[in-house]
Amino acid sequence: MSDAWLKRSFLAPTLILLIGLNIFPLIWSLYLSFHDYNATGSAAPVYVGTENFRSILNDPTTWRYFQTTATFVTCAVGLEFLLGFGLAMLFNRAFAGRGFWLTLALLPMMLSPAIVGLFWKFLLDPTWGFITHAISIVTRQSPPEWLTDPDNVMKALVLVDVWMWTPFMLLISLAGLAAVPKSLYEAASVDRASALFRFFRITLPMIAPLLLVALLFRTMDAFKLFDMVYTLTNGGPGDASETVSVSLYRLAFQQFDTGKACALAYIMLVIVIALSNLYVRMLVKIKGEL
Repeated sequence: MSDAWLKRSFLAPTLILLIGLNIFPLIWSLYLSFHDYNATGSAAPVYVGTENFRSILNDPTTWRYFQTTATFVTCAVGLEFLLGFGLAMLFNRAFAGRGFWLTLALLPMMLSPAIVGLFWKFLLDPTWGFITHAISIVTRQSPPEWLTDPDNVMKALVLVDVWMWTPFMLLISLAGLAAVPKSLYEAASVDRASALFRFFRITLPMIAPLLLVALLFRTMDAFKLFDMVYTLTNGGPGDASETVSVSLYRLAFQQFDTGKACALAYIMLVIVIALSNLYVRMLVKIKGEL
């Protein structure tokens, strides 16, 4: 056997596995998005053209779910960025016990989102939840209904997501701050530059690309969030916290409308690609200015 055939024989299993697990489902789901199909039935897919896409885009409830998702992404990612960057500035200094407190701060993002959802569901329970009990003791009033009041449920979702994913922003920001050359700060000190000048003219421009990458990852992840919402609120009360991902799950696995679920999944994919492209353009622009 020649060297070329030997290489191909080693690569073939990996390529077949890659095509079978990643590429084939993408092509098959795209095919089903143009068909009326129920995955639990025995009937063959019936071609309906773009009817699934038109039905989803003309449904007002779909736009309400997109609005809920956009509100969640904007509030959660914005707070995570501000808190994570602020904590990174704090941890970028030397102090006693820094390693211990940093490890403790990073723990939440190592947990499973489904477990975090269940954990906070008990904490926010109006009857025996620790947080609601503590609030009622401090304020001497009835605690807020975090998970059953439509006005509070989004705050609860954002709170839990911020608790879990602020450490991710902290970690990326801290890596960026540690990579800034000390010589730049020393040169600025010689010129008697103020702290604000050093922050806006040295620190922020140097770590901006890394911050944008962190924002890109968190925005994509928050837009697709399903497991934490499913275990914490299940989209309720009513559909007050139903995100697009939860709606997609209901279409696919409760209503078994596989064709429409595939169409909604591709609409989400297009939005995520568009958002990613926006971040990448900003990243290229910033790197070009450095």
